[in-house]
Amino acid sequence: MLPEHDKEPQGDLSLRLVSEIRELVATARQQVLQAVNSTMVQTYWQIGRLIVEDEQQGEARAAYGKQQLQRLSGELTREFGKGFDVRNLRNIRAFYLAFPKRNALRTDLSWTHYRILLRIDNLQAREWYMAEAASQQWSSRALERQISTLYYERLLSSQDRKPWSWLTPQERNVMCCTCSGR
Repeated sequence: MLPEHDKEPQGDLSLRLVSEIRELVATARQQVLQAVNSTMVQTYWQIGRLIVEDEQQGEARAAYGKQQLQRLSGELTREFGKGFDVRNLRNIRAFYLAFPKRNALRTDLSWTHYRILLRIDNLQAREWYMAEAASQQWSSRALERQISTLYYERLLSSQDRKPWSWLTPQERNVMCCTCSGR
């Protein structure tokens, strides 16, 4: 049996009409997903700011630490449901500390991208991976794969290579042809 989108329209419906509507709906869904991700990232940044600045007076860690986060987690979970466990609140706090400038956040990256980026201690590497993930539209899995294979570090260790986004289209083509044996 064919999936719904592969079935031919019934009766007098034109294929073009159905195709255009399908494209509009798919685009709208993608935009909604992007808006939700962006809003989530911005909201988590604000929550991190509140935890760090309001409750911790700007210190990297509050003196009352674990108990305060556990109480906050309990209260937020009761009111809003899942997503506010202590581990995620720690991630949210670390997110704000790692990215203290809100306008430097990339709206095209998801919360999952940022959680992955938080694991990178080297600030230059983190910024490079963030820029590459956004410009190359890496999924969070692709970002994780690039980090685990030390992509940034391998590019730096190679004297003749520049990071992929710095290459001209002609240089990229030469590298692709050389690497694939064409």
